[in-house]
Amino acid sequence: MKTWIRIARAALLVLAAAGAGAAIAQQPAYPSKPVRFVVPYPPGGASDVIARLLAEKLTASYGQPFIIENRPGANGIIALEAVAKAAPDGYTILMGNVGPNAINAGLYPKLPFDARKSFAPITLASSVPIVLLVGPSLQVETVGELIEHARKHPGTVQFGSGGPGSATHLTAELFKDMAGIDIVHVPYKGDVPAMTDVQGGHVGMTFATSVAAMPFITGGKLRVLGTASRERPASLAQYPVIAEQGVPGFESTSWGGVLAPAGTPGPVIDSLNRHIVQALEQPDVRARFAQLGAQVVTSTPQEFEAYLAAEIDKWSGVIKMAGVTVD
Repeated sequence: MKTWIRIARAALLVLAAAGAGAAIAQQPAYPSKPVRFVVPYPPGGASDVIARLLAEKLTASYGQPFIIENRPGANGIIALEAVAKAAPDGYTILMGNVGPNAINAGLYPKLPFDARKSFAPITLASSVPIVLLVGPSLQVETVGELIEHARKHPGTVQFGSGGPGSATHLTAELFKDMAGIDIVHVPYKGDVPAMTDVQGGHVGMTFATSVAAMPFITGGKLRVLGTASRERPASLAQYPVIAEQGVPGFESTSWGGVLAPAGTPGPVIDSLNRHIVQALEQPDVRARFAQLGAQVVTSTPQEFEAYLAAEIDKWSGVIKMAGVTVD
């Protein structure tokens, strides 16, 4: 009798394994249908252009359409909420950014998602340098001269920004704190209006992304004192980094990366990471990034997760230190 019981159990185990194998075999390979690629900005900006480049490459490598869906508004909250609440099956992904994914966590007391837990990082994708620009009202040629001038004339130097809580505003607040100077914030509705007023001499300085600043730089309208990156970016190699000019450790980057809803299966995340990294390494993609003034950056999902956590902590600290609030 015991022998027959053992034989029956063995048969059941074989049947169970066969059934599981059949179920796995019946699952369609990812992706088996179009993938929604959400961008939290309108068409035409750097994040949108990068997402469209990746969507084109992913469509070719996977053989399924990756469809861009622009969902601007509320500093990226609308787009991130849509992705956070989407099914975690790999058919909705996000073109993330330092503002919506890291800064907003410290800027807004309540968000309709958890910035740390609602998303599964896939890979970093881009790094856009932030530059320190001055206009005709400030007769300084280096960061050291700017700091010296601000210390001699506290509260008189004004800096423009892309708006309260923007990456450029918080970069200036970080610079203000680390340099130990008293400079006054003048908010604008975007980096370009801020740079226009710096050019006109209405405010003395501003921080801006290299993508937005390039026309002002190449046209000789504004002077670059330095970049906020850790190392000199290839597109701005002629300018020293700010950390080399009396503000050691200063760093601020407008980064972008791809994320999925939390709970997306690990094999899908790994597959997307592999395909996106391969796309970013292609020469035509790197060339287009260079034209935008951006740099290609890639990572593992785990590296991106750690980086995102550090960015949330960093900018939450700056927001608290500077007392930044939004209406």
